Amino acid sequence: MEAKRGISVSPGIAVGVAYCIEDIFVPPQLELLDQSETCHELERFEDACRKAIEELRHLHAKVAKQVGEEEAAIFNAHVAILQDPSFKGKVRRGIVEDRLSAMASLHRVMNEYTAIFSQTNDAYLKERLTDLRDVILRLSSHLSEALKPDSPALSGPLIVVAREVLPSQALTLGDREVAGIVTSSGGQTSHAAILARSRGIPAVAGVTDILNEARNGDTIIVDGRDGHVFLNPDFETENAYHKLQREFVNLKDYLAANRDQPALSADGETLQLWANINNVADAEAAKAVGATGIGLFRTEYLFLTHPDVPDEEEQLEAYRQVLAASPPGPVTLRTLDIGGDKSIPYLSRQREANPFLGWRSIRISFEHPDFFLSQIRAILRASAPDPTTGEKPQIRMLFPMVSTYSEVRKLKGLVKKACRQLDEEGIPYGEVPFGIMIEVPAAAISIHQLLPETDFVSIGSNDLVQYLMAADRDNPKVAHLCQPLSPPVLKVLCDVIEACNIARKPVTVCGEMAGSPRSFALLYAMGLRSFSMSPAFVPTMKELASHLTQERTSRIWRQVQCFRTHAQINKYLEEQLSEICPSLKLLDSA
Repeated sequence: MEAKRGISVSPGIAVGVAYCIEDIFVPPQLELLDQSETCHELERFEDACRKAIEELRHLHAKVAKQVGEEEAAIFNAHVAILQDPSFKGKVRRGIVEDRLSAMASLHRVMNEYTAIFSQTNDAYLKERLTDLRDVILRLSSHLSEALKPDSPALSGPLIVVAREVLPSQALTLGDREVAGIVTSSGGQTSHAAILARSRGIPAVAGVTDILNEARNGDTIIVDGRDGHVFLNPDFETENAYHKLQREFVNLKDYLAANRDQPALSADGETLQLWANINNVADAEAAKAVGATGIGLFRTEYLFLTHPDVPDEEEQLEAYRQVLAASPPGPVTLRTLDIGGDKSIPYLSRQREANPFLGWRSIRISFEHPDFFLSQIRAILRASAPDPTTGEKPQIRMLFPMVSTYSEVRKLKGLVKKACRQLDEEGIPYGEVPFGIMIEVPAAAISIHQLLPETDFVSIGSNDLVQYLMAADRDNPKVAHLCQPLSPPVLKVLCDVIEACNIARKPVTVCGEMAGSPRSFALLYAMGLRSFSMSPAFVPTMKELASHLTQERTSRIWRQVQCFRTHAQINKYLEEQLSEICPSLKLLDSA
């Protein structure tokens, strides 16, 4: 038995059975059809094609109207694939000649094209493969549901094993007993990682060979503390981890009891422990664990999981639902943060050599001002006082990926334009605090010039780290450079926090550092008092905060500044935290 090594993305211990998701859908069963069933299966395939084409034409019309004809053209390309005689002929032959189900034939055709296209470096052909995968996903959704996890072979706690958990799949896991997640790609800020942390599910990413070796029903252990995964462990190892899992569950249950207690340091100082959320379910989870507000609502997940493109009214309704489900306190809505590793068919589809350094976030929004304005308008409208009670929602508007002073001025101009439009139309809205994310080093360096133009600041540590280190955090060749506890990262964070405190501008860290015990202690020492994290981490950080004093954390911070490597800092903080709050060891990770 060998421990497979990956990247720890969500702490904790889980033991369960493998639920393998290969790419975009679960591989179908390969039982051959009876000859009499082939006609029915052909009809099912044709019916799925008709439904998919109808959906795509509706999408084209809606996106063309809201975003633009050029962006909507992608859906015409998908219709062309569905009408292509070669593609349809391959699927039909699989059904008729080889007596495969439509899903099995689609799966085989996908594999054939993948094998062919993997031999080329041509960017255009690779883009066509992406389109084909999108089309097959759409067809598969009409043909059948994914393998049911309540089948006899997959009873009990599930360990989801996948190449990556897509945003569209995230919502489908809610009614399943998912104990852990293992992915072959991704990193600490992938969709799977965000999903796992938001629900307190232990997870490990970057286990490259897991899909080749794991099978549905295999026993898997996920150690989210050290990034270890055990496939079909021996008796002794499984027993040992079952014991650790019980301790992990008991600790979470113990911490959950602090939900109604205020977040206070050992010195009695009040802290704001807010939540990062993607949807209504996350907002409800934030309230359940005792968060006092929402520090980051990733509104792009509304777009990523929507069947087409949400218009202004749909956005408004979604924001109101989140507001109703959220804990009392501010709700911070971040505008669309698309690009990099998050794409939607009608935006950010251009192939780029360096997508994280390319056309993303507000850079896309600036290019589609009318589309962007509809989101700003929806946020402003959601902040309107209640007509019955006069109560005004505590909404804040946050803009990602800000790099320059000019961009801030341009963003404020768009907000003013949205206000003018709503005034002219007689639509009620409320004033909303204006905030920017500090993720780009240029913004961090020029923080003193930006602060007079903003009401509050949120530090996105995930992107800030990778941009400071010039290393893609999801690239296993360079991911080792993306260390939040490295000296240059800590210096920049300290400078930004100090500048905000001097200017008396509220500042929050909403990246994953806020939910890491080791980082939390240092950020507290730097003067940070507002943290936003995955809801599942709020009880842990509240417990840790109750053991922190300014005197001790300041002493720790002074010592940390003497170290020259992140490894030295990491080891030192692990030792210090084991003394300050030893009960949290199961929930701490490197």
